Amino acid sequence: MLYKFKSRATADIIMLQAHGRQILQAIGKSPDEAHGIITPDQIPAALQSLEAAIAADEARQAEAGDAPGDEDQDGRGEPAEAVRLRQRAAPFVDMLRRSAAEGKEVTW
Repeated sequence: MLYKFKSRATADIIMLQAHGRQILQAIGKSPDEAHGIITPDQIPAALQSLEAAIAADEARQAEAGDAPGDEDQDGRGEPAEAVRLRQRAAPFVDMLRRSAAEGKEVTW
C-alpha cells in the first residue's frame, strides 16, 4: 500500500506504507484510516510533533553510535547509508509549511 498526501498548495507526495505510517503516527493521526485530513488549524501542532519525533530519532541514533557520518560498513566494503526520519519527512514538512502559509488542508 502507498500513502498519497495531497495539498492544493504543493505537489503530491507518495510514500511507502511503512514510511507514511511512521509520519502519521508522529503527528498523532491514525495510520489505519485509508483517508484523512490535516486542517490548516492542525498544521502547527503536526509540525511540532513531527519535529519532536525527528529530534527523538536523531537522539536515539546518536546513543546507538549511528550518527550521520559514521563509517560503518555494509558487508561489501562500502559505507552503510541509512535514510533518516529527517530526510524522509523533509518533503512532508515542506508540504505542511506551504499549506499552512496558504491556508490549505493536507489530505491522504
